[in-house]
Amino acid sequence: MDGGTEIFIMNIDVDFIKKFGNNFNKDIKLSNYSWFNLGGNAEYFYKAKDKDQLIEFLKDANNNNLKTTILGAGSNTLFRDSGVKGVVIKLGPDFSHISLVNNNIIEVGAATLDRKVANFAKENDLANLEFLSCIPGSIGGAITMNSGCYENDISKVFISLKAINKNNLREIEVKKEDIEFFYRGTNLSNDLIIISAKLKGLKKNKNEIEKKQLDLIEKKKLSQPSQIKTCGSTFKNYSEERKAWMLIKEAGCDQFTEGDAMISQKHCNFFVNNGNAKSKDIENLIKRVKKQVHEKTGVNLELEINIVGEKEKI
Repeated sequence: MDGGTEIFIMNIDVDFIKKFGNNFNKDIKLSNYSWFNLGGNAEYFYKAKDKDQLIEFLKDANNNNLKTTILGAGSNTLFRDSGVKGVVIKLGPDFSHISLVNNNIIEVGAATLDRKVANFAKENDLANLEFLSCIPGSIGGAITMNSGCYENDISKVFISLKAINKNNLREIEVKKEDIEFFYRGTNLSNDLIIISAKLKGLKKNKNEIEKKQLDLIEKKKLSQPSQIKTCGSTFKNYSEERKAWMLIKEAGCDQFTEGDAMISQKHCNFFVNNGNAKSKDIENLIKRVKKQVHEKTGVNLELEINIVGEKEKI
């Protein structure tokens, strides 16, 4: 290691910790931040205290050429065993809030859990947000990937968002008409860190809303596994007629295992860390299933989960 590199690392280790205190740490286990309970360490980990501190941090990160990776609730992320270089950024409690803007519009912090939004809407007699009670994760991630279930998705209730541009550090508002929403995705730039959003509901009787919400939750319990180490749907559905789980079963992949990674017997689009898996076991299982589904059905399945981190050197 040359002297210049050593000085650079010391500046990150000393100056950032001095400036951002307990919000900035080194060598943090990412397995604690993924629903798979897997992954190596983040080189650096920063939990943003508030918007002003986030902007200040991004400015310093840019000046030090520090690569940034944004993390939501970790319900859709597989971190590789070798970890993540640069800094993983997670929004702190200040970004988890919900308020009623008027009788049918709510403003939500990006770190707010989806189910909390559904419950808040119910308590304020707002329908059409019940589906969020069945989606793991937080609103920022739900918007980015246009999360949905049971014939609903975020695009149907979305009005606008506020975000920080990682490059120029400006806060901007982006309205629905300026975003292209599609199945499990949007055209939002990776340079944007969503900090809040406005969503709309429909005024309705609270009892009707609660009944629909409970029905959806029950439907999910019957068809999807719970209390396991998984990040939910691994692949996007190819079509309504040929859903990912159908193709996995049709291709004879539903009993596949790799190390201690397996496929849920309740829903074969859910891949599971059975307790002692490595991230590479999950990734190898994904590759194996994807290959066989393509060979047997001609369909090239697309990932719904995000795989983040450094690839192992062969």
